[in-house]
Amino acid sequence: MTAVKPHDQHPDRFGLSAQELGHHHRPKKEHKPKVDVPEGWIPIRDLHARHRHRILDHLLHLDEHDRYLRFGSPVTSDQLNKYVASIDFKRDEVFGIFNRKLQLVAVAHLAAMPGKGPSGDGSSKGRAMEFGVSVLPEGRGKGLGMRLFLHAITHARNQHASHMMIHALTENAPMLRIAAKAGAIIERDGPDAEAWLKLPPDTVGTHIDSSLQSLAAEVIYRVKYRAIHISDWVKMLIAPT
Repeated sequence: MTAVKPHDQHPDRFGLSAQELGHHHRPKKEHKPKVDVPEGWIPIRDLHARHRHRILDHLLHLDEHDRYLRFGSPVTSDQLNKYVASIDFKRDEVFGIFNRKLQLVAVAHLAAMPGKGPSGDGSSKGRAMEFGVSVLPEGRGKGLGMRLFLHAITHARNQHASHMMIHALTENAPMLRIAAKAGAIIERDGPDAEAWLKLPPDTVGTHIDSSLQSLAAEVIYRVKYRAIHISDWVKMLIAPT
């Protein structure tokens, strides 16, 4: 789980502030993502503003230590509420993996970092996007964090981002290993660490892959949703009165 702190004063901020970013230098070396793709396919669904309550429910299921790893400091339920409410779904991208009961077991937030793109707009074009992820205990050890990481790389490339950044605590070894395997340059500063991954340009293939992945995940979710409701309806009919 990646350390990304919610911020009450600047709702559009995700991760480090512009001032804090000025204390660090981006790496000069360029690395193309090189990671082992987990076997099999798991649907990763795009999340939108209507899913805020599901995202909040996911985060509230994290214990104190998990929240600490996710945000880099102790986080209260009220702060989680403010964080979820501040997510800008028009600018950022949020993905999730649902279990059989349609509970969010893993959530990733890919956010455009502060600053303007080369065209003078507020988009992520030509600059970095920050990746944050959390996985519930029952979903760990299955490579879900890696899958969301790879998914985020494709989407960041399609947003024309030049880098993807991960801000994590140094004790968050699993997340830093994922970044290192991808070729990211990791900078450590006391208890904090930053991983910078240079992204290759987007291609027709990355856009097609992203669209197909999203479509397939949405279809599978709807099939599961209907199956669960039909099952509940059948149980209600056969239940003794």
